[in-house]
Amino acid sequence: MKKDEIKTIDAEGRTLGRVASEVAHFLMGKNKASYERNVFSGMKVNVLNVSKIKITVKKLEQIYHTRYSGHRGGLRILSGPETKEKKGMKELLRLAVYRMLPSNKLKKQMLKNLKIEE
Repeated sequence: MKKDEIKTIDAEGRTLGRVASEVAHFLMGKNKASYERNVFSGMKVNVLNVSKIKITVKKLEQIYHTRYSGHRGGLRILSGPETKEKKGMKELLRLAVYRMLPSNKLKKQMLKNLKIEE
């Protein structure tokens, strides 16, 4: 296994969920025969042309995520259009991939190997 394996994915004209699931698949290392769920065996993933992802207005309005400050009453619910306006499609893709990865100690390590470019 090479240490510097890099997978490049072109997101132009593809839907958000399909790109995110493919990215999560490679970050987990499920494309390899040596896949183990308790060991990081994934690869670095570069995603190009994220600003050209195909997403409808109706689907964008269905997307939401939460942010919690840690204080009482500090839960913020952010909508998809709001996130796209403030942080761009990069953040929407990152959040989609984040939710598709397993909730274990390797999640941070997997996300460090994700590079998203407009």
